[in-house]
Amino acid sequence: MAELSAQPIAKYRSDYQAPSYSIETVALEFDLEPNSTRVTAKSTLLRKAAQACDLVLDGEKLELISLKVNQNVHSAYQVTESQLVISELPERFELEIVTHINPAENKAFEGLYQSGDAFCTQCEAEGFRRITYYLDRPDVLATYTTKIIADKAQYPYLLSNGNKVGQGDLANGKHWVTWQDPFPKPSYLFALVAGDFDLLSDSFVTQSGRKIALELFVDKGNLDRTEHAMASLKASMEWDEQRFNLEYDLDIYMIVAVDFFNMGAMENKGLNVFNSKYVLANKQSATDNDFLGIEAVIGHEYFHNWTGNRITCRDWFQLSLKEGLTVFRDQEFSSDLGSRAVNRIKNVRLLRSHQFAEDGGPMAHPIRPDKVIEMNNFYTLTVYEKGAEVIRMLHTLLGEKAFQAGMQTYVDRHDGQAVTCDDFVNAMQDASAKDLSLFKRWYSQSGTPILNVDSSYDASNKQYSLTISQHTPATAEQTEKLPLHIPVSIELLASNGNALPLQIKGQAVSEVLELVEDQQTWVFDGISDIPTLVMLQEFSAPVKLDLSYSTEQLLLIINHASNTFARWDGMQKLVTAWMVQAVAALQQGKSLLLDEAIVATFRQLLEDPSIDKGLLAELLTISSENEIADSFTHVDIDAIASARDFFIKGLAEALAEQFCQLEQRCAMHDQRTLAHSDIALRSLRAACLQYVAYTKPELVSAAYFDSALMTNKLAAMSAANNAAIAQRSAMFKDYEQQWQHDGLVMDKWFALEASYGEGNSLERVKALTEHPSFSMENPNRVRSLIGSFANNTRHFHAKDGSGYQYLTDILCILNTQNPQVASRLITPLIQTVKLDEKRKSMIIKQLERLAALEDLSKDLFEKVTNGLQQLQA
Repeated sequence: MAELSAQPIAKYRSDYQAPSYSIETVALEFDLEPNSTRVTAKSTLLRKAAQACDLVLDGEKLELISLKVNQNVHSAYQVTESQLVISELPERFELEIVTHINPAENKAFEGLYQSGDAFCTQCEAEGFRRITYYLDRPDVLATYTTKIIADKAQYPYLLSNGNKVGQGDLANGKHWVTWQDPFPKPSYLFALVAGDFDLLSDSFVTQSGRKIALELFVDKGNLDRTEHAMASLKASMEWDEQRFNLEYDLDIYMIVAVDFFNMGAMENKGLNVFNSKYVLANKQSATDNDFLGIEAVIGHEYFHNWTGNRITCRDWFQLSLKEGLTVFRDQEFSSDLGSRAVNRIKNVRLLRSHQFAEDGGPMAHPIRPDKVIEMNNFYTLTVYEKGAEVIRMLHTLLGEKAFQAGMQTYVDRHDGQAVTCDDFVNAMQDASAKDLSLFKRWYSQSGTPILNVDSSYDASNKQYSLTISQHTPATAEQTEKLPLHIPVSIELLASNGNALPLQIKGQAVSEVLELVEDQQTWVFDGISDIPTLVMLQEFSAPVKLDLSYSTEQLLLIINHASNTFARWDGMQKLVTAWMVQAVAALQQGKSLLLDEAIVATFRQLLEDPSIDKGLLAELLTISSENEIADSFTHVDIDAIASARDFFIKGLAEALAEQFCQLEQRCAMHDQRTLAHSDIALRSLRAACLQYVAYTKPELVSAAYFDSALMTNKLAAMSAANNAAIAQRSAMFKDYEQQWQHDGLVMDKWFALEASYGEGNSLERVKALTEHPSFSMENPNRVRSLIGSFANNTRHFHAKDGSGYQYLTDILCILNTQNPQVASRLITPLIQTVKLDEKRKSMIIKQLERLAALEDLSKDLFEKVTNGLQQLQA
């Protein structure tokens, strides 16, 4: 292993200590200039430690101008690269710090920076320390007053947290606005935006009759793409009142969309800063998935007002306290407004294709990590998506009524506090009287549990015995695993497809079995014939299942299971079983043959007019190569790709007539609205086009050129891309000519180009970095092009290692320019432990290149180190 340069110091959850000082109030004044912004911070502090001690403040890339204590110049301090240490302080005092910062040079997009011609901030997790010296930790809560001064012509809108309390003009062409946030908050929730925008205004009346001003700010010329975001915000506010009885608290709620943003959005109190991707949409520029994504993210950030802002994290190890809970809430919001079945399927797809890989990779961690080097690295699918699954398990175990009682207890106890994951579970336990002590292990144990299932049927006694055992494989950072509290939702199907009643010793029992030991057995009586077991209805726990099904059993589940998710999951198991056999056949040099039972199943689905259109679209969507790879101990990239290609093309040819007819019917009945019935029709049409492309490519071309809806255009382009049809070139050229002025819309084009399977994909991607619409400084552009290439499995993992080398070249650039983006891009390079030894050795070489960088960022250091350790183990 290459010798790493500076060794960043890890932080441990077990080392938590309460701050020695509290900050009660903060008065900030910003005199905004692109290259030299002056920040004056006046704070009132109180020493909490029993004995006199130094005040240690965080600060990065700051120029200290002056420091005063109780209005007097104070010289007892030391400045280091990352701290300001102040000595000789009284117990209570006023601290005034003046700093200069350079927003124009801040390409990391943390703290205060420029997005185009506007100023904006991103302070989560530790960006506030780039604005002023401060106790930049989530358990220091203060009330903020913010005065912003800037040129009035250039920056007519000056925005910050809370309610506007004053404004005026200055003699030098500048103006000022003062904001006051009455609710104590940590520094990570501070926000400032200054610029010239188009504004969409609206209002919302709360359940208690208060009128809230709603303001949505976007770059000039984008006002026609804001209506859906505003509608989503109002729907979020109404839903949170109805479902959770939580009402908004300030007089105004603002959203600002910016082009340069590392994340999706940020829930700063009363002033959300959003990546434009999750605000701007109309039918010509955005797909249905974009509209649904905007709805979900707008909801997510709004829901944080209570689960994250009013109640926040004690420390960053508790991140899932706010994120896991709020993802669960936004998932419920989307499900209540749209299709619960389709939303659940999409959430599980993400979990299985990416989060399970994270659990098996070098950065595996519990949803509440125990060790952190760079906090930005733990904004992960594990913390967010698996965190949401843990909340969902609580909901499954308690039921809606008890869960809501637990939420009310949580809010009543902890409003205005910085708390822990244990505090949340304790509130749920106390409100429900349910013992959740064992359940808490989900917060401290990493990895994906595996359930092994054995069963037997006693015909003479009409009893069905079900034994479930659990084990969690060792993960990179944790070898010993303990039993977890796992809700397992089951159904038993008779041979005719009817559901059998669940009873034990003559008493009806819940379909949710609670597995709390290494192994447990349940004996169901009154079972008239050998049942087919349906496991994990609604995906009741984030686990893998070790249970073999016959084709006949899977067909019974697909056709008769009462739970929609279970039917979809049965189809996944049916197709994946064929894929596993196909890969083995290819490795043995055998030819492939499509299973007639599978073809017949798809034919039956295509010809069933009663099936939900959105569900059918999901049933027709074949698992990605990443999802399929999870079924293998050793991954054969090329064989998986070949098997998947054969399956899709074979199905397309066998059912060509059915796919074409269904695609045409969907097009005919689509009313082009955003009603979920129309969205379902378009998603089904898109799924059909993936198959139609192989037999009737002219229909794919027509779907692109004959429609003004971006959803239909992208569906056609995706189908053309995957089938590599001749018409692809004309479609992509037309799109480029129409949208090359709009980077956000071009992101879709870049992503498809980087995902294309034909020709020299790497050379295409390299050339596109010179495209006028591409910018290495824009995180969205980088993710769309470079990120999509890194997930283009067959080309990124090219046998000559060229994909690995190219991504490493990009990471070397981003390492100093934007470490956060670099850290997210590296994931496909380190989650590769299942690959063949030759590919592993080439990856190790590239990781050693990164390890040797003299200025390797903390963001990359942690992932490079862990990646090398796992690959070389």
